[in-house]
Amino acid sequence: MKRVLVAGEINVDLVFKGCRSVPEAGREVLADDFVMTPGSSSMICAMGLARLGSPVAFHGRLGADSWGDYCLGALRGAGIETTTLQSDATLRTGITASLSTSQDRALVTFPGAIGELREADITDAMLAAADHLHVSSYYLQRALRPRCRELFARARAAGLSTSLDPGFDPENLWGLDIVEVLREVDVFLPNEDELLAITGSRDVASALRMLGKDHTLTVVKRGRHGCAVRHEGRMLEVPAFAVDAVDSTGAGDSFDAGFLHAWLGQQPLQECLRWGSACGSLSTRAVGGTSGQPGVAELQALLAEAP
Repeated sequence: MKRVLVAGEINVDLVFKGCRSVPEAGREVLADDFVMTPGSSSMICAMGLARLGSPVAFHGRLGADSWGDYCLGALRGAGIETTTLQSDATLRTGITASLSTSQDRALVTFPGAIGELREADITDAMLAAADHLHVSSYYLQRALRPRCRELFARARAAGLSTSLDPGFDPENLWGLDIVEVLREVDVFLPNEDELLAITGSRDVASALRMLGKDHTLTVVKRGRHGCAVRHEGRMLEVPAFAVDAVDSTGAGDSFDAGFLHAWLGQQPLQECLRWGSACGSLSTRAVGGTSGQPGVAELQALLAEAP
């Protein structure tokens, strides 16, 4: 099994499910359910990989507070290596409130320590102990972003494969610096909105053609429409799987885990897409990003039932 190092952000998700509407100023809305779960794109992906059996190490920044203790316990409980993680009394662990209605969801995030991880924090020893480096939330990790390309270059020079999930840009600027970063990235994992915003394209096909000039494999996540990739000059698409969805929080990060687990296992590209789509779909069965993540047995059962 390939060893994965996830370098990323740590925060807690406070998920309010079944809100009657998105709150307006001066008004209160009720939710049908609430759960506190491990959050952040990086943590959810790391825990999804571990659930599938991938050996995972995690490095990030967290505060010396109850939220940080909760996240650290969740990572360790998932069997993820956390020996390099140390609480910092000068920081506060980030928190995201996710408010979901029957149509969509809204997020409010206090970044806290999310933006404090730096390229120099990822040592050569950490890279030497891994086979693959994954980074999520490019736009939220403000201290890492200016030297993210250098981190990926170091990883590739050390013989690691690499992957990047950009996440959403809360400033809605979508700087072109990420295109330069992709020159050092093997697998790029944006969702459809992120892909179109980064490329300035109007449709997925033209966006994938635009990013298909280098070696990077761009896999676009399309929610209920599944996923797509441009491979050998043509579009390869895989649909989403039908499940009794409860909450979509972190579904794209669980997709990342499924795709990367299969890709690192050198499975055919279409099978990697199916693993990603199945993991993303199954993760929506429970409230929060990690509660519904599948193990290999239930994932393979879903794949066997699908045409």
